[in-house]
Amino acid sequence: MKLKYYIPLLKTFDLFKNLTEKDFYTFFNENNHRISNYPKKTLIYLQNEKCNTLDIILEGALLIQNVDENGNILTINIFETGSKIGGNLLFCDQNNYPMNVSSIEDSTLLHIKKDLILSLCQYNYHFLYEFMRDISNKAFMLGNKLKTISMKTIREQIIEFLTYEYFRQNSLKISLNMTKKEWAERLGIHRPSLSRELAKMQKEGLIEYDRNSITIKNKNIITK
Repeated sequence: MKLKYYIPLLKTFDLFKNLTEKDFYTFFNENNHRISNYPKKTLIYLQNEKCNTLDIILEGALLIQNVDENGNILTINIFETGSKIGGNLLFCDQNNYPMNVSSIEDSTLLHIKKDLILSLCQYNYHFLYEFMRDISNKAFMLGNKLKTISMKTIREQIIEFLTYEYFRQNSLKISLNMTKKEWAERLGIHRPSLSRELAKMQKEGLIEYDRNSITIKNKNIITK
């Protein structure tokens, strides 16, 4: 699959928007990048696998999950079209993926090798700035995720989720776009623990829920 078909799309991404079409043809060659397709539910990188490229999501979405020695799964994030992964690992002394990376839908990735990243950083200040900004944002996101998991109770995490979705959906009836198993993995807890807390909140008259939605019955739980 040739890069030229994706140049118009790439130029809409912050990382590449200051590069000209000529720049793409000058810097990109068959030895420093590749474009690959991954069907839905493909394990792209296994935990502890070496990171050798910066990956740009051209189409689809990727799921980042940590699996501990007991098989417990924690969903760290979902990245969609235009997102980048691997930039924070590529130049690291220990450049191993600390988590599994898989596709949650049919996906196409642009894999860029280290030498090309260095060349583009030296050539274009804007590319360098956006590359560093993305690394910083990823570090902040991960730190914030770990802080949330370690310091908040299950109920506090549920309320935080409901608050976010209440303002996003502008409704007291929150439509769920994931299973309870997927939700529990995002919170870093077991599904039975999530179900027990939801049942307690329903018994207390705070919410009503089914497999597809949660209705907030007591608006006082919404945090500002």
